[in-house]
Amino acid sequence: MMTFQRWTQNSWVASLVLVAAISGFVDGLVAGEWRVPIGGNAFRVEPSPGGNNLRRNGVLTWGDSKDVYAVFVHIDRPAELSLAIEAKASQGESMLETRVGERSFSTKISGVEPTEHAIGKVRVGEAGYVRIEFRGKSRTGDSFGEIREVIVQSDDSDLKVDYVRNNDGNMFYWGRRGPSVHLTYSLPRDRNIRYGYSEITVPMGKDPIGSYYMANGFGEGYFGIQVNGPDERRVLFSVWSPFQTDNPKDIPEDQRIAALGKGPGVRIGEFGNEGSGGQSFLVYPWKAGTTYRFLTEVKPDGEGRTVYTSWFGDKSQNEWRLIASFRRPKTDTHLKGFHSFLESFDPSYGHIGREAEYGNVWVCDTDGEWHECLKVRFSVDATGGGRHRLDFGGGAEGTHFFMKNCGFFSSSAKAGDMFTRASTADQKPQIDFSTLPRE
Repeated sequence: MMTFQRWTQNSWVASLVLVAAISGFVDGLVAGEWRVPIGGNAFRVEPSPGGNNLRRNGVLTWGDSKDVYAVFVHIDRPAELSLAIEAKASQGESMLETRVGERSFSTKISGVEPTEHAIGKVRVGEAGYVRIEFRGKSRTGDSFGEIREVIVQSDDSDLKVDYVRNNDGNMFYWGRRGPSVHLTYSLPRDRNIRYGYSEITVPMGKDPIGSYYMANGFGEGYFGIQVNGPDERRVLFSVWSPFQTDNPKDIPEDQRIAALGKGPGVRIGEFGNEGSGGQSFLVYPWKAGTTYRFLTEVKPDGEGRTVYTSWFGDKSQNEWRLIASFRRPKTDTHLKGFHSFLESFDPSYGHIGREAEYGNVWVCDTDGEWHECLKVRFSVDATGGGRHRLDFGGGAEGTHFFMKNCGFFSSSAKAGDMFTRASTADQKPQIDFSTLPRE
């Protein structure tokens, strides 16, 4: 068993001890140089996320002095770093301010061809993420210039620097979204599992736009809550078609997901681009700090198809709302691969940390016997596994598991870690399945 303390600070930037700025970039040979592409590593951090100044070709260009952009790189030890940018000024010249920690540097950008412009030299006091901020101070043209790369140099030949290195596999998009993390629950063997039950509490302030807190995942779909915008939140339940395609219109009629029922206010449709199938969602103003419960039934119909039904409710209100019921063809299974995950799906918000507590997790077999899920295996997607982003974590704390991602914090969790939570036997679900709403 391995238990991790939850990090209580937003530690996306390493503690810095800065030395005096230098007027020119490093002369002579250096042990290492890392060219950090803007396209996969930059975010607008002020006055708000978003904007259209980070172009599809990976170039950053902007003209509003209120906009602040940050680039994040991870180092594996204390180090002295020399910083520069590859940039140009399409018109006239401009002055940029670069901030690292409490110190700032001024850099003049000129020339219509991309060239290296020196920033300065900093001493980073510990391993972790370094946040490099850019803001415009003055300009004679329409913009403060075009930045293509941040150049990092060090005399330490053993230094390891991690960041999104290139756009292979559309990694600029995936890297800015941030790593997704997962918990796979240990289930009783030799039992046919019919129901999966879990609870989620999102801590206050850990619910930025673009977050998906997936509660009940199974081999053929997923069910959880999302933050879709400043004024819209959803409960989302989807089931994949057995036909493999990213375009739902390509699915043959005999392999389409059939909607059997839905709750009040729930919308039913199709989804694509990550496999395809049937999707349902309820616009619902769920809140951070409140515990919500999720129940999913997986039941073969005896004719080579399986019916998936999910319910949602505020635990404190002891309520159950039907979200939807779907029938999946060419499928004969009970609940398998029970898991949860935490995802950032909007790259403009991939620099903001999110977190959730996953507690009181149970499954119920076909004989009506409940089994408590106390152990999980932690994993991370290719964005984290490939070291494009290292700001992910998870663990167990008391009676719940937790996961967190994005925010450029330092984590000690790694794929394959096993976590064990304390029992909540006194909170075993008390559900009369016969009274659950089904239409």
